[in-house]
Amino acid sequence: MTTTLTVTDLSKHFPVRDGRRRRTLRAVDGVSFTLTAGRTTALVGESGSGKSTIVRVLARLTRPTSGEILLDGDPVRSTRRYRKDVQMVFQDPFASLNPAHTVGHHLRRPLRIHGVTGDVRHGVHELLERVNLTPAEVYARRYPHELSGGQRQRVAIARALAPRPKVLLADEPVSMLDVSIRLEILNLIDRLKREQDLAVLYVTHDLATARYFSSEIMVMYGGRIVERGPADEVILRPAHPYTRLLESAAPDPATPRAARERDDGDAAARRRGVRPPLPQAGCPFRPRCPHATDACAGEIPTVAVGEGHQVACLLHAGAPSHRS
Repeated sequence: MTTTLTVTDLSKHFPVRDGRRRRTLRAVDGVSFTLTAGRTTALVGESGSGKSTIVRVLARLTRPTSGEILLDGDPVRSTRRYRKDVQMVFQDPFASLNPAHTVGHHLRRPLRIHGVTGDVRHGVHELLERVNLTPAEVYARRYPHELSGGQRQRVAIARALAPRPKVLLADEPVSMLDVSIRLEILNLIDRLKREQDLAVLYVTHDLATARYFSSEIMVMYGGRIVERGPADEVILRPAHPYTRLLESAAPDPATPRAARERDDGDAAARRRGVRPPLPQAGCPFRPRCPHATDACAGEIPTVAVGEGHQVACLLHAGAPSHRS
């Protein structure tokens, strides 16, 4: 299996003002991973964890503070060539399409910009047929406001496929869609991944779809990857307290609400919508973690807890058992 995109020690920091003080927001802090052809890697975490920042950096919409991105083993030198090979599907299909232009215009433009050979009109129709928008000649003449949310997202996916990329970045591609069509869009992305041997990064907060559509899951909190591994391993045997919190928050209709709530030391704060501030050093989850120790303020090693399953937590590295 060919390695397509390699990310090493990627960081993105933003200067922010807290009253009169200035501080640094570590939106992404030393993240490394690899996306490989023909596989989907899910990036899971709550809002504010840094997921979308990673996607924007990989799409060259935001400059990283530090770190290295390699495409097929080579550093990124040409932004234009990189964007041909690495395409993005945005969260909101209506906001990502220009309402003043037809569907055909949205698809012709990337074909011409990236020099895709062949008849452009035929290329537009072929793209629409690949995302199940038929008859293609009818949809090519329509404007975004004449389409449903699911149809607009199909157009956005077709546009991303136009340059024939190697990597597809899907930033919560179904969160803005009606529940009834989310599965259709995810199945479409999965089929296109197999047909084009794409490397897919699927950003989501939905553990169920992450498990179903991904080979590997990375769990992100406070700008860092706290757990990663095969999808079934991470979901069925979560090792990090934050992953367990996410798993417990997933509703189970067969279980009473009182029985679903776990005493993780932060239940009252979650009900009030309160989240403690992130620490600048050590484990970012320790203000919310019921197992936090004094050692959690120091360096947190990443340890193996199974085949391909890794977690950044002192619970699995012989840490002291007393709370800080």
